[in-house]
Amino acid sequence: MTRILLLGAVLAAATLAGCATGTQGAASNTSATSTSSSTNGRECNSDLAESAVGQKADATVLESYRKEAGAQLARILRPRDVITMEYNPQRLNLRVDEQDVVISVNCS
Repeated sequence: MTRILLLGAVLAAATLAGCATGTQGAASNTSATSTSSSTNGRECNSDLAESAVGQKADATVLESYRKEAGAQLARILRPRDVITMEYNPQRLNLRVDEQDVVISVNCS
């Protein structure tokens, strides 16, 4: 009985450890230098980045639209990426399809 409980505890710990390892590399993230002059406390405005839809996403495009939207952070979200769900009004998201073509933009 003790072995079963011990095995269950080890399996639970291993499962939780697997959840804790981030897949940060799966989603491309970039952050701006935190200068208040670049954003002046404004929130990200995804309407200013709508022209990204239809473009092939890469680091240069991501950084360009991050600046255009006034966001402090930006990331490319690919299909099947594991992403954080916390709300960040200063983060621009570029959602892409399997070919890395931007299909939508939003701030969160």
